[in-house]
Amino acid sequence: MAAHLSSGRVNLTLLREAGRRELREFLDKCAGSKAIVWDEYLTGPFGLIAQYSLLKEHEVEKMFTLKPGRLPLADVKNIIFFVRPRLELMDIIAENVLSEDRIRSPQRDFHILFVPRRSLLCEQRLKDQGILGAFIHREEYSLDLIPFDGDLLSMESESAFKECYLENDQTSLYHAAKGLMTLQALYGTIPQIFGKGECARHVANMMIRMKREFSGSQNPIFPVFDTLLLLDRNVDLMTPLATQLTYEGLIDEIYGIQNSYVKLPPEKFAPKKQGEGGKDLPTEPKKLQLNSAEELYAEIRDKNFNAVGSVLSKRAKIISAAFEERHHAKTVGEIKQFVSQLPHMQAARGSLANHTSIAELIKDITTSEDFFDKLTVEQEFMSGVDTDKVNNYIEDCIAQKHPLIKILRLVCLQSVCNSGLKQKVLDYYKREILQTYGYEHILTLNNLDKAGLLKPQTSGRNNYPTIRKTLRLWMDDVNEQNPHDISYVYSGYAPLSVRLAQLLARPGWRSIEEVLKMLPGPHFEERQQLPTGLQKKRQQGENKVTLVFFLGGVTYAEIAALRFLSQMEDGGTEYVIATTKLINGTSWMKCLMEKLEAPPF
Repeated sequence: MAAHLSSGRVNLTLLREAGRRELREFLDKCAGSKAIVWDEYLTGPFGLIAQYSLLKEHEVEKMFTLKPGRLPLADVKNIIFFVRPRLELMDIIAENVLSEDRIRSPQRDFHILFVPRRSLLCEQRLKDQGILGAFIHREEYSLDLIPFDGDLLSMESESAFKECYLENDQTSLYHAAKGLMTLQALYGTIPQIFGKGECARHVANMMIRMKREFSGSQNPIFPVFDTLLLLDRNVDLMTPLATQLTYEGLIDEIYGIQNSYVKLPPEKFAPKKQGEGGKDLPTEPKKLQLNSAEELYAEIRDKNFNAVGSVLSKRAKIISAAFEERHHAKTVGEIKQFVSQLPHMQAARGSLANHTSIAELIKDITTSEDFFDKLTVEQEFMSGVDTDKVNNYIEDCIAQKHPLIKILRLVCLQSVCNSGLKQKVLDYYKREILQTYGYEHILTLNNLDKAGLLKPQTSGRNNYPTIRKTLRLWMDDVNEQNPHDISYVYSGYAPLSVRLAQLLARPGWRSIEEVLKMLPGPHFEERQQLPTGLQKKRQQGENKVTLVFFLGGVTYAEIAALRFLSQMEDGGTEYVIATTKLINGTSWMKCLMEKLEAPPF
């Protein structure tokens, strides 16, 4: 079964091409040799759009990371700053520009490219520093949605959730709406929009307003997407808090995947030579790219981790049998054929070795007692067991000073599965956390409360059991090897967000009106008029395509669950996933944590 879109009708390379074109046009404006000074956060996302070779073609000779102080020496005509619109970065740029030795390099031109938007505040800051006039070009590069894979787009806006839910800042929602407008320009108007949540409502309103403003300038394109589903992260706060149990989800939980790359401990990847007894072990982490271009990874990424071992051993047998073939090659033709297949076979063997090593690393953790105990507690909460009293395991973890993020994820999960905690239980947890980890975390606890993650139970009524039963969020009989339901991604728990997508496709949200009202924010439906002649006539057996946009972040387990629905024989719907950021429980908690600086006396 294909691991990406079964019919592959959504070709995301169009989007990547549009991004490259915009980049080329900007580079060509700065005639002559160039050095790019990167805001380090942007190098990962840009790497998914343009390889270094493209920059070289346009006379980029040097690349530096944006740092305070002087710029490194470079014999180039143009210096281009690629930055996010942040005031603190403007101060570093000012320092770079002011420390330039005008006597040694009087002919040098400066340019600045803001990603994804120009900012008046930033330009004012450059003006205050007396250097705004030094920039020949000040432009923006609208990097809204970056293609991560054949069915996955992300804005990689790391603070979108915090901005929307804590700071009431809707900038990232505006960027989401702009990104969706770009998609519609490339892939046609999306006739139906459904949404759930306050942020979803805002994005839909902005899109409809933008569409009105651009009504005259639309390309007549047959729509590729039938439906857009906008989902607020706070409609389903539970899913990112639980430990993901798919192969890709666990890699992300344990090592963190950044812009489709992961860094792994090197010792498992050292080539084993006879009789060397493991001297000269590598010390640099092993960096691997993870996406569906690698055949084996495409096959195992979305499986429950317990189903990965059998796939790897089957693959090992196939590969070793293929290498055995060489002994049977007798004629010159047969030998030639074997040799021509060799590069592919060696790549497959290398890929198998890598994933076997990763699986061993993960297994060391998933078979530990602590992992099992934590998972047991999570699953008890999600299935509704003992959610309303202080949990012994959490108490013990605090007493043993386990990592704070682990504690916060568990306590928040308990709170969400209980529609808030009784005041007495909540006060106890807060007191224990502050006494053990330090009072500076009082701001973090306040943020978690504001985001609805760790709060007192207000109405005295717990809606979660009703939501759990109606949406079938907990399944007792999960088949991890050959799943029949999306709940396999958490070994029993079906992500609420994905269940909403599944029920929207069939039988429709009218069947769950009561539960939708219990979840935060409005739910709505909008229709966008298609120009005459562009209404789609669906062929017999042709699937619908739905774009699910997660505002505030999505996890790899949710992506796996949506891919599972895309591949169901009788599903009738293919899913493409877009998000403000790829997250896991740890990175999500980190974005909500505040550090109080110790006073300087």
